[in-house]
Amino acid sequence: MEITKDIQIIDLALYINKSNTLIIADTHIGYEEALNKQGILIPRFQFKEIIERLENILKKATNNKKTKLNQIIINGDIKHEFGTISEQEWRHTLRLLDFLAKHCKEIILIKGNHDTILGPIAEKRKVKVKDEHRIDNTLIIHGDKIPKKLEKTIIIAHEHPAITLRDNLKTEKVKCFLKGKYKKNTLIVQPSFNFVTEGTDVLKEKLLSPFLKQNLKDFNCYVIADKIYNFGKLNNL
Repeated sequence: MEITKDIQIIDLALYINKSNTLIIADTHIGYEEALNKQGILIPRFQFKEIIERLENILKKATNNKKTKLNQIIINGDIKHEFGTISEQEWRHTLRLLDFLAKHCKEIILIKGNHDTILGPIAEKRKVKVKDEHRIDNTLIIHGDKIPKKLEKTIIIAHEHPAITLRDNLKTEKVKCFLKGKYKKNTLIVQPSFNFVTEGTDVLKEKLLSPFLKQNLKDFNCYVIADKIYNFGKLNNL
């Protein structure tokens, strides 16, 4: 599904047609280990699901051809821990980068608020780490801070947007993309590529990104389920 003229939603990723670029965000590798350390015992299942979802996304992005993307961008928070690199983060982040390298000419890591210690991992695989990245008139930035210079289209992550669906007594939180405006610019908010939690319910929970410190009633919501559903404006949900 197209979210703008040149940008397509493919499952939890964005694909920019003109530059042959795929963007995912907020994998938070190592989250299960961090929870385990807090006494919350959950299985470490996420890496397997990340790879499986990426394999399906990459097939759609390349139309099942054995061609490489020009770029794959991870829009912040590839790992979870703030002040250290856990054993799980070392192992799974390097494996993720090796997997992505088979499918693209270049990997770019956008620095997120959880990426205070990312350099040693990036250096191991000679991957670029940037505060932001621009493709023509599109700015890709994590979203925890606002840069001095904006672009016509801004893609952020950080917020992990989701909404809660209700059916009589049953409720289910689902990931979603948001599209609206920041000042006069088109703003796209990516869901997380993390499968431990669905994210933040943008209809009732406090939001963190300074880009979203505004009334979101005119933002469009695109729910990710068995396919992409355009739920229309948040004001109507």
